[in-house]
Amino acid sequence: MIAPKVGASRKLPFECVALVLQGGGALGSYQAGVYQAMAEHDIMPNWISGISIGAMNAAIIAGNPPQERVSKLKGFWETITANPMLDWATMSKYMAPQGNFARGMFNQMSASLALASGAHGFFQPRTPSPLFSADGTIEATSFYDTTELKATLESFIDFDRINHEKCDTRFSVAAVNVRTGNFTFFDNRTHTIRAEHIIASGSLPPGFAATEIDGEFYWDGGLITNTPLEWVVDGPEQLDTLAFQVDLWSSRGILPRNMTDVITRQKEIQYSSRTRAGTDRFAKSQRARIALDHLLKKVPPELLVGEEADLLKEVANHKVYNIVQLIYRSRQYEGHSRDYEFSRLTMEEHWQAGYQDATNTLGHAEIFDRPTSKDGVCTFDFLKAE
Repeated sequence: MIAPKVGASRKLPFECVALVLQGGGALGSYQAGVYQAMAEHDIMPNWISGISIGAMNAAIIAGNPPQERVSKLKGFWETITANPMLDWATMSKYMAPQGNFARGMFNQMSASLALASGAHGFFQPRTPSPLFSADGTIEATSFYDTTELKATLESFIDFDRINHEKCDTRFSVAAVNVRTGNFTFFDNRTHTIRAEHIIASGSLPPGFAATEIDGEFYWDGGLITNTPLEWVVDGPEQLDTLAFQVDLWSSRGILPRNMTDVITRQKEIQYSSRTRAGTDRFAKSQRARIALDHLLKKVPPELLVGEEADLLKEVANHKVYNIVQLIYRSRQYEGHSRDYEFSRLTMEEHWQAGYQDATNTLGHAEIFDRPTSKDGVCTFDFLKAE
């Protein structure tokens, strides 16, 4: 994980180059590897959006100058995976567990340690248990305390940079309002972003308590959708967009054979956000918008008056989108605890997998070409058949 030499941002034929990061806990270092490959190819996103661990990675990227982003990501992930009881596994390839069975046992031990003692600089078990805390207190609503996370984030993120009026990187994260149940986006165009906004996006119950922001309480955005792609490509602003969508859960999997498989598959389906189905729906709706735009140009101007015409004009557009999907493919020995298995060994493997997948994907020059199809949307998933 050597910091890349970052040159000038590559000039691409899109108004927006977006990096969209899904939630997935300990799997999130895969996204850091993807970003390292992007930086080495001089691809600097001007809109970064994330949910949960994706929000943390997104904030580190947006909250640092390009030449420091990879080193800051590395520092963050090395901080939260520091564990003297497990670090022996990264000291030498001869000490690391070999084979699927041994590695599966190691991962389960690591995940059990995280459940019992937390992750350094991230979360710690509540003492006493929330079952013995008074109703109405924050201690009664979660099993873990994330107080340390605020200081960790502030040590790796320059929030003044994110919030600067001349910031050239748009940043947005999503959370769920506990009281209303509504999906909320915190965006540096409309909000002053603080560590609390990032923590709120990752406040997954019942592990973590709701985070208070300006008198309202928020939970993890993944409770509604785990991928903020829609906000970027189908939100209030429409721009010619090249979007790199980095997912940590695959919607595809095997038929479960036992209860462990059932729990694993349930998580995959719940948190995958059905990436490919979502992009297919977006492509279909964008095809209709472009067709409507072409149709309105053929209508005499005197007929395009009134509320109905204004509504149609608002919906119609001729924007184009390339959506590049990178989806982490779990290994055979990773089970249902993969999102809270915080060993340094696994973190580095996830990082390398993201780096390799992104490097392979970026080698396909067609992702940088504007779509020429009638629907104005092209999706790319070069890892799908592997």
